[in-house]
Amino acid sequence: MRGSRSPSKSRPPRRIFAGNSTGYSGNRDSRRLSFGGRKGLKNPMHRLDPLLKPGSIALVGASEKPGSPGRNLAELVINSGYRGTVYPVNPGYPEIIGVRCFPDLAALPQAVDHAILAVSNERLEGALSQAVERGVKAATIYSSCTLENDTDPPLKQRLARLADTAGIPVCGGNGMGFYSVGSGLFAGIFPMDRTVEAGSISYIAQSGSALSALVHNGNRLGFNLCVSCGNELTTSVSDYMDWSLEQETTRVIALFLETVRNPAGFLGALEKANERGIPVVALKVGKSPLGAELAKTHTGAMAGDHAALEAVFRKYGVMEVGDFDEMAALLMLLQSARRPGPGELATIQESGGFMELVTDICHDLGIGFARISQQTKDEIARHLEPGLKADNPLDAWGTNRNFEYRFYACIAALMRDPAVASGIFFANFRDGHYLAEAFFRAVRKVSQENEKPLAMANCYSDISHPELCRKAHEADIPFIDGAREALLATRHLHRHRDRLHRSPEKSDFALDPDRTMKWRHHLAEADENHLMETTVLDMLGDFGIAVPRRCKVDTLQQALDCAEEFGYPVVLKSRAPGLLHRTERNGVVPGICDAEQLAGHYQDMETRLGAEALVCEQVAPGTEIGFGMVNDPQFGPFIMISAGGTQIELLADRTVALPPVSHAEVDEMLSSLKIDRLLRGIRGQPPGNRSGLIGSIVKLSHLAIALQDHIAEMDINPIIVNAREAVAVDALIVRK
Repeated sequence: MRGSRSPSKSRPPRRIFAGNSTGYSGNRDSRRLSFGGRKGLKNPMHRLDPLLKPGSIALVGASEKPGSPGRNLAELVINSGYRGTVYPVNPGYPEIIGVRCFPDLAALPQAVDHAILAVSNERLEGALSQAVERGVKAATIYSSCTLENDTDPPLKQRLARLADTAGIPVCGGNGMGFYSVGSGLFAGIFPMDRTVEAGSISYIAQSGSALSALVHNGNRLGFNLCVSCGNELTTSVSDYMDWSLEQETTRVIALFLETVRNPAGFLGALEKANERGIPVVALKVGKSPLGAELAKTHTGAMAGDHAALEAVFRKYGVMEVGDFDEMAALLMLLQSARRPGPGELATIQESGGFMELVTDICHDLGIGFARISQQTKDEIARHLEPGLKADNPLDAWGTNRNFEYRFYACIAALMRDPAVASGIFFANFRDGHYLAEAFFRAVRKVSQENEKPLAMANCYSDISHPELCRKAHEADIPFIDGAREALLATRHLHRHRDRLHRSPEKSDFALDPDRTMKWRHHLAEADENHLMETTVLDMLGDFGIAVPRRCKVDTLQQALDCAEEFGYPVVLKSRAPGLLHRTERNGVVPGICDAEQLAGHYQDMETRLGAEALVCEQVAPGTEIGFGMVNDPQFGPFIMISAGGTQIELLADRTVALPPVSHAEVDEMLSSLKIDRLLRGIRGQPPGNRSGLIGSIVKLSHLAIALQDHIAEMDINPIIVNAREAVAVDALIVRK
């Protein structure tokens, strides 16, 4: 019931129009909305149900004024198919859109589940206080929650404290509200003039414009929830994720992130998503220094170090995308129930030029083509016209003679091949063109006969095709604009499959407890904030990591004696107090071959930097690798592997992970680096001791966890990896 209006009949939501209409339209293929049987799903009352699935709503600030936020809100809620009770609240009107209006919350005949507060900042505190007094269970706030001449604590903190004390989840403030599509509840204050497709995507965005980008444009994505979080007074991204993971209709969660305000809750939600088998896609912004500053000024968010979040994404298999086009393409694949099995990609093109373009992009992205069997090639060849090669990728266009059946038969043969995991048909798909219509019919027929993921893609994005989009969406066929976007999405899909099917590595590795306790005490009691090379290398050596022989010297004679003991060549390094980056001050001299050279270099260094020095044995040349650990204030320690030495900044070649890591994980991390080619040996050079490096990094990752209470940063650069060993030759620790 809406105020005094009698209850409306319940109708299952499919395509929902949020505007000046009351109905639903359209039918959906039953496969698209079949979600049952998901692992671990429970159906108890969720904390956010009063917010996102309320039985009754008060629209505080509802209005009859055309174009006002209060009017837009009332139209959306009353006309979009919401089946609960709606009470407009405004002392200035007897009714709004034909529904009885009440002067305030106290005048309502019942305590509502959810109060939507479409009021100004100046009225917010009073409105929320009245909602709490009236027993409201949830609230939505659109205003920015800031006042020009505010008191201390500011309004935002006062509102958060009020809601927290009452145990009320709040959507916002400074957001655009939410669309709970399955409930037919559109709680927004901007008019909508198009349908929102019901479907399987839960989209949670920390920007209203980011929400609009995917939801208010096109008809190829279907949603069960769309939320503009705003500044998350009491309800964070992780809370919405947790709610979505309890919904039977959720197949994928999409995130637009500026920051993570509840790290522990976020990790818990990702863990739950992994347990439920629900993929998570994230578009993270604020990664550049300027972007981070803009994020802070936009919603009061500290963007944090993206490397830490990147490590979190890696651990939990979050698929990070670079822009909305890539996100939309990936969501088109993931909203379907179809998932790739073993194998690689098959592509079919309507021209040789498109085939060459797709092949080049696949090479750039590291995407492999399925090696189809001779039987499949023979079957394809029976349908091709002379001069065309039966292979994958495939150009099947010859003439327009019987072309629709030819393309159908070739696509069907490709998709049946056991080596094919998924397929894409690249063409010029535009409305009203006989080729595009025929190609679509061919793809649809194959899709009906084969359960493997099969997509259509345009190689050029500025093509008019709304009708084809509608047909493809109803047929559960992803239809992507842009060849690179389609292939990026497919790469994500296949990598996600590989992660799901990877057997976890069992490891019984453990650090020596006595040595661990020894170094915890040392770090806790150290006087200096920075632990320099000698001390850190001592620690690494204690845990079985290869380090060079070395000795501290304060005179030339001591330096000569050490070099004599080690044997030439040696390395001379300054130990000047506070000198963290010695190469920038010419404080490192490698390759000293005799006593005369050592004397000259020592005397020069003594004059410039002081007598305190270190003499080290020279490690045989090899590939230089960097290892780092940073203790992030949000997510704790993460590790980084990179090109080492002077290349660490020049190449920007690095990968990150949450520790501890297994041997298999380190192997995968190294394989993602450009410098791994040097480790494996190129141009006649012998490969480096990669297994030794992997073992050392596994130990270091366990150290990062064991000593996290005492270390803010650890930098080991370089680790020299030659054919015989992997040796850490320089290191620094910044104490916590």
